[in-house]
Amino acid sequence: MTSLEVSEETEDSGPGGYAAARLLLLHEKERSGPSRRAALARLTDDWLAALFAAAAPPRGVALVAVGGYGRAELSPRSDLDLLLLHDGSADKAAIAALADRLWYPVWDLGLALDHSVRTAAEARATAADDLKVHLGLLDARPLAGDHGLVAALRTTVLADWRNQAPKRLPELDALCRERAARMGELQFLLEPDLKEARGGLRDAQALRAVAASWLADAPREGLDGARRRLLDARDALHLTTGRATDRLALQEQDAVAAELGLLDADTLLREVYEAARTISYASDVTWREVNRVLKARSARPRLRALLGGRGGAGRTATGKPPVERTPLAEGVVEMDGEVVLARTARPERDPVLPLRAAAAAAQSALPISLHAVRRLAATATPLPVPWPAEAREELVTLLGAGEATVPVWEALEAEGIITRLLPDWERVRCRPQRNPVHTWTVDRHLVETAVRASSLTRRVGRPDLLLVAALLHDIGKGWPGDHSVAGETIARDLATRIGFDRADVVTLATAVRHHLLLVETATRRDLDDPATVRAVATAVGTVGTLELLHALTEADALATGPAAWSAWRASLVADLVKRVAGVLAGETPPDPEAAAPSAEQERLAIEALRTGEPVLALHTEPVAAEPEEPEPVGVELVIALPDQPGVLPAVAGVLALHRLTVRAADLRAVELPPVLGAGSGPVLVLDWRVAAEYGSLPEAARLRADLVRALDGSLDIPARLAEREAAYPRRRGLTAPPPRVTVAAADSRLATVIEVRAQDAPGLLHRIGRALEGAAVRVRSAHVSTLGANAVDTLYVTRPDGSLLPDEEAIDLARTLESALR
Repeated sequence: MTSLEVSEETEDSGPGGYAAARLLLLHEKERSGPSRRAALARLTDDWLAALFAAAAPPRGVALVAVGGYGRAELSPRSDLDLLLLHDGSADKAAIAALADRLWYPVWDLGLALDHSVRTAAEARATAADDLKVHLGLLDARPLAGDHGLVAALRTTVLADWRNQAPKRLPELDALCRERAARMGELQFLLEPDLKEARGGLRDAQALRAVAASWLADAPREGLDGARRRLLDARDALHLTTGRATDRLALQEQDAVAAELGLLDADTLLREVYEAARTISYASDVTWREVNRVLKARSARPRLRALLGGRGGAGRTATGKPPVERTPLAEGVVEMDGEVVLARTARPERDPVLPLRAAAAAAQSALPISLHAVRRLAATATPLPVPWPAEAREELVTLLGAGEATVPVWEALEAEGIITRLLPDWERVRCRPQRNPVHTWTVDRHLVETAVRASSLTRRVGRPDLLLVAALLHDIGKGWPGDHSVAGETIARDLATRIGFDRADVVTLATAVRHHLLLVETATRRDLDDPATVRAVATAVGTVGTLELLHALTEADALATGPAAWSAWRASLVADLVKRVAGVLAGETPPDPEAAAPSAEQERLAIEALRTGEPVLALHTEPVAAEPEEPEPVGVELVIALPDQPGVLPAVAGVLALHRLTVRAADLRAVELPPVLGAGSGPVLVLDWRVAAEYGSLPEAARLRADLVRALDGSLDIPARLAEREAAYPRRRGLTAPPPRVTVAAADSRLATVIEVRAQDAPGLLHRIGRALEGAAVRVRSAHVSTLGANAVDTLYVTRPDGSLLPDEEAIDLARTLESALR
């Protein structure tokens, strides 16, 4: 028995019968998508019509569905948008009583209701003052009562909309832009709002309103399907959560995917992103056309006056002003603020034309017209493989145009041209990135990296290789396994396809394979260790590849998101590049064991030996991206104290209590000769790089006092950190994965390298230090790298006598650390 049959067997106006039929309908697995939404709307129509009839309404009254309900698109938890329309002839008390008999049953069922009671004149006046009301009335649909009254209102409202389009459409455009700035772009968000974010259901509704104005129309191909996919996702979200929500939260995505019969949450997000991209692109094209038409309309009276009437000089035989066409490239012209194909262009005979047109558009910072892109997609001859030199040069020109590259690339991608040029692009298109540090999907991140790289081309000898490496560096993310390894093979194939020679293909493949090498080494390894520098030099091979990787590293990080790059990271990478360049030039890295302590370290060590207590100094370290604007990258904290157990956890714990983030720590034992008044013996010197989480730095005296207390046991650091953590409730969301500790593959002769990957939290290094103290190992240096909520701490450890740990001992230490951090 279907839900509609159930409703017929129940009392028509009874809320219990409607509720039962509604519940049955929502749980019918064989009915979903548009069919279920339409059936739910019909069921609700019948129920409300029965309520209306049972209330014995006076003449000249109608019940009207508006907005989404007016379009018969009811999701499981959608609001009911209702208007009680009357002609003003009935008694106000009778209208109010009728409204109560309609609204209260809806509220009794717990359904959300957006309601109003108005005459046609009042509805029209309200629409004139409130754009959202006007939009809702465009979809007005009669449910019961005087249908003629509703038809007259619809006709009037639609006429008003068309007459007022020059005023209302700019208002609607501004509303869409404000909402996009506030809610973000749906196609890039990990937890998107399916309705309010740019490219969501609100924008799809706006496109319907533009079409209703007759001023412009949206590209229709794929638009209905995109709306349907977003509505289906919202239906599943309502059913799985039981709430009226439009936000696709992380913890709901697996259940929503299962409800829709999709493989997993990534498949769900990719479908949502593709739908949003279709709507966003249609919005861009539509609003550009709206603005062009409005601009032309406003200019026409002035132009007519200047030309002396309709038949004036300078007009065509039809009375229209001539359209100026400015050549941009072979077969490509600018017309009316857009890039279009020249009249003589023959895409079927010119396989380079799509790239030439795109490069010309990006270089001119102009949009490429929808008609031109579609003609190119439909008729252009495929490029030969390998590409001719002109095609390769046009691709590089397109990528080097900076921010203007993005809208042109999106236009080509929307019509399938990019995938035709670069077949492997399909695997990264609309692919989500689960790491919240990433701002973009994989494909958009690649384009954004090229945009960032375009400003760094003066730093490298081969700008073309930098731009193409930027476009391809994450191309392996569409394949299983290490994306750098997979990407190397794909980059080699694509570079060959694009027409680079054998040496350039090798350089591009190397850049893709090692695009993370510099930043990961600089932030996670000891740069004073000669083995670190030699390993990078071996992987890179040449100075040209090194400078290419240096620029690519910066562009990649800047295109990832604000958390991925900083002056601190830039300084570390620059230091590594300088050292590697020296090795490639034949220099020998200095031996850190032979390095004498600095004058300040020696001074502090003598003072610590004399007093028997910790001595410390703080120094701000500025690094200038521009010489006239130095940017502080952190603070150097130098501590000297007589060698004793528990130093690392004590210092790390005190710094955590003072909200100082540790970036790097070097620990060395200094054996001082007898000094007057100071005696002799080993002194531990710690050179830390720290940064304040927020606010100003603490005073050195306070840090020293707390360190003394931590070392003598009077300051309970674990208890204090636990109190602070308990004071801040955890954000609801996915559970963090467990920590992972491994013995890193490093050919260091100085120490065994242990790598800790864990959720970043105050006191993490303190907990690591306590575990290492219990394992009776000596920490030579620590290097901390944090991206978002994830921390990677690399520890260089030895036995107490300074020797490396045997393999089995190192593995046992990693297991002990992992157990302690759990």
